[in-house]
Amino acid sequence: MLRRWSSPRLAGPGQARVNPLCLDSSGLPCNGRLRLLSFNIQVGISTERYHHYLTRSWQHLLPHTGRARNLQRIGDLLANYDLVALQEADGGSMRSGYVNQVEHLAQLGAFPYWYQQLNRNLGRFAQHSNGVLSRLEPQGLEDHPLPGPSGRGAILLRFGQGENALVVVVMHLALGGGARTRQLAYIRDLIGGYRHQILMGDMNTHASDLLEHSPLRDLGLQAPQIEATFPSWRPQRCLDHILLSPSLTLERVDVLAQATSDHLPVAVEIRLPDALHDADALPVPTDRT
Repeated sequence: MLRRWSSPRLAGPGQARVNPLCLDSSGLPCNGRLRLLSFNIQVGISTERYHHYLTRSWQHLLPHTGRARNLQRIGDLLANYDLVALQEADGGSMRSGYVNQVEHLAQLGAFPYWYQQLNRNLGRFAQHSNGVLSRLEPQGLEDHPLPGPSGRGAILLRFGQGENALVVVVMHLALGGGARTRQLAYIRDLIGGYRHQILMGDMNTHASDLLEHSPLRDLGLQAPQIEATFPSWRPQRCLDHILLSPSLTLERVDVLAQATSDHLPVAVEIRLPDALHDADALPVPTDRT
């Protein structure tokens, strides 16, 4: 039986898990580019119409044979990226066949490093989680429960050292505007001391709200992705984002037409400043294509 929390979660340091099957793919030569992807995977449920929220709702509680096939499709997609942010993953419960979906996708995509953040522990019934998959070894990792209703969290990763470090925050924000503002204020405090910043995740609001009316507004962040991501079968709302600090040069942005969830994944390729990918800062993976 998985233990339920009996006391509030506290922010603290974490440790990236190592995938022993692909350690030889880490620490590769530099090419100055980093491919990022953020994806709300809806615990591996394929939702293709609004009525599926009703007819497939049992899949949030019980295992089903189609989930493994859907995760394989997701894993095939993730293999093309260097750093992946996952939302709505299951950490290993009855509904996922006791498969930790973050670890499983790390194996499918041959990622050397991964981390699962458990945000809502319902024992054997559900393990609501965020996740990170990385081809780079983070020099620092922090696990942060977010303010507001329980069950929301952010993962902070640091790559490199000193003033040229890159900080990445993976998050899944609240639906309500007031709680989301408190969460963004918390994240703003976390990243304020860093020059190179990336924020990734399901933020449950539009880019204009994030950049103009939230606690992030003074950071000068870019929101290169403006296409709708939800619902996946007829996108109407732009809820999923990868926000970049001005020091990071955008090379490409895409919303990928892969309907393996009720959200579409967002992909960005960036070029890093020279100081971020020299020998003493950040080793960037070589192109895998």
